[in-house]
Amino acid sequence: MVHVVSRTRAALRTAVYCICGLFVCHLGTAIAAEPAGGESARSLPRPDFVFPGKVGRTYLESDPPRFPQPAKAPAGAPNVVLILLDDSGFGQYAAFGGGIPSPSLDALAAEGLKYNRFHTTALCSPTRAALITGRNHHSAATGVITEAATGYEGYTCVLPRSCGTIGQVLQHHGYATAWIGKNHNTPAWETSAAGPFDRWANGLGFDYFYGFNAGDMNHWNPVLFENRNLVPRSDRPDYHLTEDLADKAIEWTRRVTSIAPDRPFFLYVAPGANHSPHHAPREWIDRFRGAFDDGWDAYREATFQRQKRLGVIPADAVLTPRSTGLPAWDSLGDGQKKVYARMMEVFAGFAAHVDHHMGRIIDAVKQLPGADNTIFLYVVGDNGASAEGGLEGSINENLFFNGFPERWQDNLEHIDEIGGPRWFNHFPSAWAHAMNTPFQWTKQVASHLGGTRNPLVVSWPARIRDRGGIRSQFVHVIDIVPTLYEAIGITPPDMLGGIAQKPIEGASFLASFFDAKAPEVRQTQYFELLVNRGIYHRGWLASSRSFVPWDPVRGAFDPLKATWELYHLDEDFTQADDLAARHPEKVRELEALFWVEAEKHGVLPLDWRAVERLNGELQGRPRLAGKRKRFVYFPGQVALPDGASPPLLNKSWTITADIEIPAAGAEGMVYTHGGLTGGLGLYLRDGRAHFTYNRLALDRTTIASQPLPPGKVSLAVEFRYQGRPGELGKGASVVLTADGRTIGEGVLPATVPLQFSLGEGVDVGRDSGSTVDFTYSLPFEFTGTIEKVTVELE
Repeated sequence: MVHVVSRTRAALRTAVYCICGLFVCHLGTAIAAEPAGGESARSLPRPDFVFPGKVGRTYLESDPPRFPQPAKAPAGAPNVVLILLDDSGFGQYAAFGGGIPSPSLDALAAEGLKYNRFHTTALCSPTRAALITGRNHHSAATGVITEAATGYEGYTCVLPRSCGTIGQVLQHHGYATAWIGKNHNTPAWETSAAGPFDRWANGLGFDYFYGFNAGDMNHWNPVLFENRNLVPRSDRPDYHLTEDLADKAIEWTRRVTSIAPDRPFFLYVAPGANHSPHHAPREWIDRFRGAFDDGWDAYREATFQRQKRLGVIPADAVLTPRSTGLPAWDSLGDGQKKVYARMMEVFAGFAAHVDHHMGRIIDAVKQLPGADNTIFLYVVGDNGASAEGGLEGSINENLFFNGFPERWQDNLEHIDEIGGPRWFNHFPSAWAHAMNTPFQWTKQVASHLGGTRNPLVVSWPARIRDRGGIRSQFVHVIDIVPTLYEAIGITPPDMLGGIAQKPIEGASFLASFFDAKAPEVRQTQYFELLVNRGIYHRGWLASSRSFVPWDPVRGAFDPLKATWELYHLDEDFTQADDLAARHPEKVRELEALFWVEAEKHGVLPLDWRAVERLNGELQGRPRLAGKRKRFVYFPGQVALPDGASPPLLNKSWTITADIEIPAAGAEGMVYTHGGLTGGLGLYLRDGRAHFTYNRLALDRTTIASQPLPPGKVSLAVEFRYQGRPGELGKGASVVLTADGRTIGEGVLPATVPLQFSLGEGVDVGRDSGSTVDFTYSLPFEFTGTIEKVTVELE
C-alpha cells in the first residue's frame, strides 16, 4: 500500500487525472480552485469547493482548514431596484406630460434621466420575458401571453433554460434577489400547488416572491402566494393589493440589509396596476372628479403641448391623428360622456395610487445604508395603455376575452360602483389611445409606437451627474439586462446550470448614463405581436398592422398581402408621416429584413387568432388535468388555478359532493370555479343547496333546492350542455339531486364559451378569491363536513 501525505489534494488530483489523457486533464482544470470573490465566471454555478492545502492522515498533519466562501458581488456593486408598471402609456403621467400626477416618478426623474425612446414588445408576458432574460421575446419562447400559448418554439411560453434570468445570474454573484407582484412568466398549467416549481419566481432566480401568478388580479380580493405558499385572505376592510405589495417590498429590503448589510440586493417590483381591473380607493378616485369631462381629444391636445414644454418630445413633433375606428369625443351623447369620463377618473385614481406606493418603496430604499449606490429603473409600462376595454369601456374585462362586446347603457347603470369590488372594470379604447399621446394605437399593436414606446426613468445617485437630463437613444427592453451586468461588473455566463446559454440579444446602454451624446447601441430591432409587425433599422421604421386591438373576433387575414407603412423616426419622432409611397424600395428592403429577423428569432409561424387561443383545451396545451374525465378533490383544496382545473366549458358534467350536515344545519361554499368575472358555485344557505352560474357578469342564474335534512348526503349538480360538439356558449339544463333524488332544476339560456376567469380556478370548502355572486361574504367557509367532491366530465 502506498500512502501519499506530502502533496496537496488539488495537486494529487491533477497528477492522477493526467494519467488518463486530455479529457480528464480538462476535468482537472474544471475543479480547480474557485475564482476570487466577486470575479465573474463564464460557467455557473462555480465548481464545488476543493481544499487547496495539504491533507494528512490527521488534522495535526494537515494545513489549517479553509471553508468555501459564499459568492461575493464585485467590489462596489450597486443595489438595483427595478419597477415595472403594467399597461401604461407614454402620455399618461405628468413626468412625461400626461394629466395624471406622478410625484414619485417626477422626483426620480429630477435626480436621474428620462429616456424618451425606450421600447417594449406591446404585450405583457413577452415584455417581461425579455426584461428578465435580455433576449427577444420569441427567443425566450414568449411571443404571446401564457394563456394564449401555442405549440411552436417561439410561442410555448415555457421559458427556455438556455435563457437564464438576471435573477439566476445575480444569485451566483452574491446578490439577494426578490420579485414582488405580478409573475406572468410561469406557464398557466404549472401554477398549481402541485408544481412543478422550477419556473415559478423562486425557480427563476429569486430568493423571495410575494405576488400572483396571472395576467391580472382582483385588487380587493387577490389570490397571492408568498414563495410557494398561498397567502391567507386579509381581513382588513381597507385592504388594497398595491399597498400590500409595497409593504412587502419595503419589509424585504429592510430585512436583508439588516441581516447582511454588505450584500447588494436586486429588487424587482411589478405591481398589477395599471392593468385592469382598475380598482382604486374611493378617495383616490374622487380626486379626479370632473378632471376629464372635456374628453380624450382635448386631453391629447393638452398633453401634447405639455410634452413639448417638458422637452420629452421635440419642438417640431407632430401630433398623430386619432387612430382609425375611435370616435371623436364631440360625437358622443351625454350618457356616453358621463360613463366614459367616470371610467377615466377611476383609472387616474388607480394610476396615481400606484405611483404613490412605488414612491414609498423608493423612499424606503433611500433610507438604507449606502443608498446612493442604488440603480433605480422605473419602467412605465410593459406596453402602451390597453384598448382591451373596447369602444364602450367595460365593467368586466373577461367579456373581451370571451369575444363579447359591452353596451355603455348597461355600464351607466353601475357608474357609482366602478372601481369597487363588484366589477372588473376597464376604460374605453379611446382613453387608452389618449394615454399613449402623441403616438398612434395602443397595447397589442407592436407595429406602432403607441403599443411599444414607454417612458423609462433611471437614477443612480452615486454615478449619474446629469440630473434631470433627457436621453433619446433608441433603446429596447432587452437592453436592460446587459446594461445592469455592465454596471455591476459581471459577464453573462456561457453555461448556466449545465445548459449552454443563448447569446444575450440586448446591448448595454450604460454609456448613456454618463454621456447624453453616447452612440446608439441598437441599430436593428424587430417587433411582432399577433401579426402586428414592425422593423426598425438605422432610424427607419416599417410598420404593418393587422387588427384593431379592441375587436377580439378576427377573421381571415393574409400577412403576405398586408400593407406596410414607412416612417423616418430620426426626423419624425411621433411616427406621423407615412413615407411608403415615396420610398417603395425602402419598404421592400425593410420588409425583407423583417422576415430575416423573424426566422432568426423564432417569430414564425405568424398567427393572428385572438380569443380562440385562450381556450387551452381547444389549443391542446398541457393540463395537470390531462385527459381525465374524473377528478376527486378533498377539503383544503383551494386556489387551484383555472389552467389546472377541470375543463367545464361547452360540455356536460356532474359535480357530486359527499357532505355531512350537522343537526344545527350548515352553510358555506362546497365547490366553486371562477368568481367575479365568470364561474359557478355550489353552496348551502338557509337549509338549502344553491347552484349559481355566473355568465361573465352578464347574468347570474341561481337554482335553489328543496330543504336538506341533517346527516350525510350525496349532493350533485347534473349539468347537461345543449350545444353540439364544436358549438361554444350554448345553453344547458341543470338538475340538483340529493342521494339521487331531484331536489331542484333550472335552465341556462347560454353559458360561458371560452374561459371563466384569467386566474381563479377551483376551491373546495371555501371561496379564496372573488365571489361568484353577491349573496355571500368571503371566505364563506363551509360549516358542515366535506368528505370529497367528485367532478365527472361527459
